[in-house]
Amino acid sequence: MTSASTISFDTAKPRRLRVFLTACGAHALHDGLTDTLYVLLPIFQAVFGINYAAIGVLRALYAGSMAGLQVPSAALARRVGPVGVLVIGTAIAGAGYLCLGAAGGLVMLGLALVLGGIGSSTQHPIASSLIASAYEGQRSRDALGTYNFAGDLGKVALPALAACLIALISWRATTAIVGAVALAGAAAIMLALRDVSPQSPVADRNDTAPDTVRRASSKPKGGFPLLLVIGIVDSATRMSFLTFLPFLLKAKGAGIPEIGVALSLLFAGGAAGKLVCGFLGGRLGVLPTVLITEGGTALTIMALLPLPLSAAFFLLPVVGVALNGTSSVLYGTVPELVPTEKRETAFGVFYTATIGAGALSPIVYGFFGDANGLSTTTLVIAAVVLVTLPLAWLLNPMLEADDTP
Repeated sequence: MTSASTISFDTAKPRRLRVFLTACGAHALHDGLTDTLYVLLPIFQAVFGINYAAIGVLRALYAGSMAGLQVPSAALARRVGPVGVLVIGTAIAGAGYLCLGAAGGLVMLGLALVLGGIGSSTQHPIASSLIASAYEGQRSRDALGTYNFAGDLGKVALPALAACLIALISWRATTAIVGAVALAGAAAIMLALRDVSPQSPVADRNDTAPDTVRRASSKPKGGFPLLLVIGIVDSATRMSFLTFLPFLLKAKGAGIPEIGVALSLLFAGGAAGKLVCGFLGGRLGVLPTVLITEGGTALTIMALLPLPLSAAFFLLPVVGVALNGTSSVLYGTVPELVPTEKRETAFGVFYTATIGAGALSPIVYGFFGDANGLSTTTLVIAAVVLVTLPLAWLLNPMLEADDTP
C-alpha cells in the first residue's frame, strides 16, 4: 500500500508535489491562525469582562463566518481560479489579526474576528480539492490524511509562539505579529502556485485508472449525508471542548504560558492522531477507527477533569490523538461517497456544516456552562460524542458496498 510520503516524494510530478506541499503549508497556517484564538480567549474574558456564553459568541463569529463562506469560496474558485482566491483569503485572515490587536472594544473585536473568519473560509475547500484532484483511491485518502496532519502542525506551532510572545510583549503586539506572518504566507502561496491555472489546477487526469473514474461516478446513495452528520457531531464536540479547555486549565492554576504549552501538547497529539488515523481508516475501515477515536475522546475528556495540572499535561497528548483523529478519517472518506465532478462542492458543504456546528456549539454549551458549571458542561460534551458510534455503524455497509468491484 502506498504511503503519503511515497506519493509525495517518489511518484508525484514536480508540479504536483509543489501544489501538495503548498496546500499543506496553507492548511498549517490557517489552522494555526484559527487555534491561536484559544490562547486569546482567557485574555478577552479578563480585558472585556465577559462570561462563557459571550466567549462562545466570540468564537462563533470567527468560526461562523469561516463556515458560512466555504461553499461560496469554492464556487468563486471555480470561476476565477483557486490560487487567487486562496491568496486573497490568506491576506484577509492576516488583516483580521492586525485589526484584532487594534480592537478597543467588543464591537471592533467582533468585526476583526469576522474578517479573520472570512479569510480563513477559502483554505479548506480549495486546498483539499487541489489535493483530491491530484490523487485517486487510497492515494487520495493518504494524501488528505497528510494534509490534515499538516494543519495540526500549524496548531502546535502558532499558538505556542503566540503564548511565548504574550509572556514577553503585549497580546496586542502579538496579534500584529501573527497577522504579519499570515500576510507573508499569502505572498508565499502566490509565488508557489503562480503557474496553476483555473482549468487544470493540479494534475493530469490521464494517469487516473478508467475503473477508478467509473466507480467515482457511482456512489452509494445516503452515504455522504450520514458521513456529514458524524462530522457535525465530531466537530461540535471538538470545538466546544477546545473553547472551554483553557478555562479548565485556568481553574487548575495554569497561566497563559502554561495554557499555551498545554494546547501545544494537545495539538501535537492531534497531529499524530490525524496522521495515524488517516492511514488506519484506509486499512481498518471507517467503523473500527471511529469506534476507537470517538470512544477514546469521551473517556479521555472525562479522565482529564479530576487530574491536577501536572498530570493533565501528560494526558493532553492522548486526548489530542482521540479528539482529532476522527476528522482525518471523515475528510478522507468524502471522495469515496460523491462523484468526482461534485467533489469540490462536497468538500465545501462538508466544511460548512462541520465548522458551522463547531461555531454554534460553544454558544449552546456556554449558556449551559454559565448555568451548570464548567465540569458538568465538559461531561456533557464527552457524552454527546458517543452519538457518532451508531451512526458509523450505519455508514459502514455503504462504504463496503462502494468498495465492491
